[in-house]
Amino acid sequence: MLNLLNQIRDIIARWWSEFTLQTRLMAAATLVVSLLMSGLTFWAVNTIQQDARLNDTRFGRDLGLLLAANVAPLVGENNRTELARFSHSFYSSTSSVRYMLYADNDGEIFFGIPFSESEVQNSLTIRRRMQLPENYAENQEEPMVRQHITPDGEVTDVFIPLIYNGEHLGVLALGINPNPTVVTSSHLTRDVTIAVFISIWVMVILGAVFNALIITKPIKELLQGVKNIAAGNFKQRIDLPVRGELGELILNFNEMAERLERYEEQNIEELTAEKAKLETLVSTIADGAVLLDTHMRVILVNPTAQRIFAWDENEHLLGENVLHHLPDSVKVELTRPLYQLASGDPPAELREGAEFRLTLPDPSNRTVRLLLNTVLDQHRENVRGIAITVQDITREVELNEAKSQFISNVSHELRTPLFNIKSFIETLHEYGDSLSELERREFLETANRETDRLTRLVNDVLDLSRLESNKRYHFEAVEIVQPIEQTLRTHQLNARDKGIELIQDIEPDLPPVLGNYDLLLQVFSNLVGNGLKFTPAGGRVAIRAYLLDPAGYHQPVTHVRIEVADTGIGIDPEDQQAIFDRFFRVENRVHTLEGTGLGLSIVRNIIEKHHSEVHLVSEVGVGTTFWFDLAIYQENAPVLAEIPLPADDAVAPPATDLAPDHLVLSQGLPDS
Repeated sequence: MLNLLNQIRDIIARWWSEFTLQTRLMAAATLVVSLLMSGLTFWAVNTIQQDARLNDTRFGRDLGLLLAANVAPLVGENNRTELARFSHSFYSSTSSVRYMLYADNDGEIFFGIPFSESEVQNSLTIRRRMQLPENYAENQEEPMVRQHITPDGEVTDVFIPLIYNGEHLGVLALGINPNPTVVTSSHLTRDVTIAVFISIWVMVILGAVFNALIITKPIKELLQGVKNIAAGNFKQRIDLPVRGELGELILNFNEMAERLERYEEQNIEELTAEKAKLETLVSTIADGAVLLDTHMRVILVNPTAQRIFAWDENEHLLGENVLHHLPDSVKVELTRPLYQLASGDPPAELREGAEFRLTLPDPSNRTVRLLLNTVLDQHRENVRGIAITVQDITREVELNEAKSQFISNVSHELRTPLFNIKSFIETLHEYGDSLSELERREFLETANRETDRLTRLVNDVLDLSRLESNKRYHFEAVEIVQPIEQTLRTHQLNARDKGIELIQDIEPDLPPVLGNYDLLLQVFSNLVGNGLKFTPAGGRVAIRAYLLDPAGYHQPVTHVRIEVADTGIGIDPEDQQAIFDRFFRVENRVHTLEGTGLGLSIVRNIIEKHHSEVHLVSEVGVGTTFWFDLAIYQENAPVLAEIPLPADDAVAPPATDLAPDHLVLSQGLPDS
């Protein structure tokens, strides 16, 4: 039994704990109101009942006094016959009297209705004496009224003293039936009080049930639906058979959720497309891009930035602190500015962004420009992140240095011949009369050579500038033997004066190549001129052209190889990489020969215009061979299309031996 009570108590406690504070307050208020209304009802009805009882008391008192006044003489005269007749007549005529008892001063009952004297003395001998109330005085002259409950119901007892001629004769006891209205009101008090209490709670319970089924449940469903919508679950729907305003509200909620779902799907598609575009754009731009949040965590990084900072593609950078992955030199420069920008209150010099130029450590050894800019919210008030733009300016720095070097070299090269020309002309102008004819001729020849040197320098600079521009040249079929023979004829007299033998070895029936005649003529002229300049007397300069054997069997021949070899002083290995740079001259090392230092740079640019590369093989004291490959002309090939290079395994060094004995080729030069 105790366990059952504990279980019931736990169930009620758990059931009560599930109520909200508002529900608990409403239940307490209902209890107070119900008790108050029940109490007021009880008081009102009980007041009515008390008034009715008071009327019953007055009625019994008045009736008893009236009866006592009529029977007192009969009792005093001991006329019991007339007393019995009058009492029976009075009892029969009054329905409200339940009993009438006459007792003497000793309390001995000598007559009673509805009890006879014999019945009193025989059947009711035990009760033949009247038990008066404790507070009833024998000499009391006023009647006494009391009410008590009997098995037959409530009764009002009236005790009236019988006094005749100033003598106390005994007591008349009347039993007065209560007023039916009072009895009914007594039951009514109880019933109305209970009914009011129960009615209030029944209405509250019915209201709560109605509220829970009709209002609370839909409202809870709506509240949960709103929470799901706020959490991003736009598939939320409410399916409750509710009518009226609440049903219309649920219907509108479902329509809102459906529209939000469609809007979300549309937005997701658009955002996904825009995100894909932005990611594609960021991943393909030439500059590096790194996007950080305000805690320096990486949100986005493109491949260019990964390559510049030498980050492994498999390295998980997203969500990591970027400062943990930057080189030390970069981290030292960027840590403070990054945190100042992220704080939202950077110093004045950082408010419009910041720019840093740094050199990354080995092995990349790149020069980079880092641009820092804050990413603001839509109201441009709060900092949401930091964008780092990484620009590899290594080439730009190199070009600036090359530009500075180029301007310096050109200025120096132009200044020297101009100074010489000016000096000799001023000497002739001021001291011409005092100079001999031989000295004047020598001065003029020197000025003429310096003028030729200045002309060559200007022409070479113009040629190189034109080649390094975006100018497109027209390519056509060129018989390679023609520019070779023209070059050798041009330099034949110079070679003969220096005692150098010019040799050509051209394979018979060579197919035409795709190229520009004037540019190829300039290549041959520069290479042969260099060979003559660096080859001592008794040496040889040769041009060789032959079909390049394909790498594999049954493969068509696609290229013709051209070689220009000499038996000159050769080039040191340390100079072979820089020999094609502008203004690099061997005489800068040996200080014996003159030149502009632009010839081989022009050769490299022209060969690159032909979509090929120029190579060299050299040995100091033995000689040097320059060689390159030209594509064979195809009838249907576009004249400006890219020309494929031969395969790597097909690009072999020239077969020409640099030894002087093997440079004598079978075919001699034609007579000029």
